[in-house]
Amino acid sequence: MGFWREKPLEKMNRQEWESLCDGCGKCCLHKLEDIDTGEIRHTNVACRFLDHDTIQCGKYLTRQRYVGNCVVMSADLLDQLPWMPSSCAYRLLYEGKDLPEWHPLVAGNTDAIHEAGQSVKGRVVDEREAGDFEDHLVDWPA
Repeated sequence: MGFWREKPLEKMNRQEWESLCDGCGKCCLHKLEDIDTGEIRHTNVACRFLDHDTIQCGKYLTRQRYVGNCVVMSADLLDQLPWMPSSCAYRLLYEGKDLPEWHPLVAGNTDAIHEAGQSVKGRVVDEREAGDFEDHLVDWPA
């Protein structure tokens, strides 16, 4: 039985909390919000610090220094982030659901998410090369 089934999110230590991230990279994609409706649209445009091969942030520990609006996930923010992908482990656990079979903690390896097609690997454009983000709207990260 995994710790995530036994321990509430707010009681997890830093190592447990960090291990919940499945490494999908979906949260590293730019989103566009319609000013009039508040609708969030997803793009395939990745933050410049996302390594497209490993799907890891190249500036993870200092990311907010470089990207001021990069969210540092915490249990108290989970109800305030409607743009989080439905497959996100933090969101799933917050909603009382279990982790999927391809999650690294369940599968036992970090490549399972990529093999299952649940990550952004091979599907993103660097923000420095994207041009107009509206040309990169997608529906798959949700």
